[in-house]
This record gives sequence, C-alpha cells and structure tokens, in this order.
Amino acid sequence: MQQRHTPRLAVYPGSFDPLTNGHVDIIQRGVRLFDRIVIALLVNREKAPLFSVEERLELTREVFRAEPNVEVDTFDGLLVDYARRRRANVIVRGLRAISDFEYELQMALMNRRLNDEIETVFMMPAEPYTYVSSRLVKEVFALGGSVAGLVPAAVEARLAAKYQTQPAAG
Repeated sequence: MQQRHTPRLAVYPGSFDPLTNGHVDIIQRGVRLFDRIVIALLVNREKAPLFSVEERLELTREVFRAEPNVEVDTFDGLLVDYARRRRANVIVRGLRAISDFEYELQMALMNRRLNDEIETVFMMPAEPYTYVSSRLVKEVFALGGSVAGLVPAAVEARLAAKYQTQPAAG
C-alpha cells in the first residue's frame, strides 16, 4: 500500500524591510526542502519601516514571480496562529551568527509551547550573506555605499527611488 504524501508547507516570517539576498538564498534552498514556502511579512504597527507593507509585498512578489512554490502574504498577531490557519507544519528562521541564536531559540521554544505540532527549522544563509541584515543594508545605502550583490536588483532600484539617488557603483 502506497502512503499518501502530505504537502509540507513552511512559513518564513519576517519584516523583510528590505528583502536581502540572504533571505532570497534561504527561500530558494527552502523550496528544495518543502513543497511550498509562504513568505509571511510581519505587520508591526509599532515600527516605522522604510517600505510600507504594500511596497514590501510588491517587491517580494516581483523577486519571486517565477517561483510557483513561493507565496507572499502578510500576518499580524502570533506566528503560530498564522501558521495553524495556513496549515503550515514548519516555521523557517534564518540564523546569521551566534548572536541570532539565543533570541531565535527562545522564540522557537515559545512557539513550540504554544503549538507543539509546528516545528521550527533554522537555516543559515550562504557564506557571502552571513553578515547581511536589512538594517545594515538600509544604513549603508543611506550613507551612499553600494549594496549591489547584497539585495535583489529590484530592491536596490526601489532603495534608490526611496532615497532619490542612483545606486552606488559596485
């Protein structure tokens, strides 16, 4: 008797303000591990992001438009509640350095306490992106530095439009 395959849906949550190539790397490798990945943009009304939720949705969808197994959505509230509503069985979290681990471990353990049917999987970005963060990208770009190769071209163009500048020569 052949077992029926249950599709593995993973949720990759974050603010993605902006999306970096480290995020892209994790998503592209995650699609090889899971049947589908939902990039879940956090709507946090207490933060003032550089890009609005609508802009982040549009940019992320543009970057992944050729990936049929990647979906982009938004959520607020508890991540495990969102994952349960979506019938996801995995939460993907990126780890760049040891400093990320303590916070991410606490979140994973709390999520497990809230819903022990959803697993958290930690993934490291490819080595060239281990130091890249959205905060660092915004800071470097705002000060006139090049972020070429650290973010998708669409994100770099949108940063230039946001800051009313041309991308720095890379």
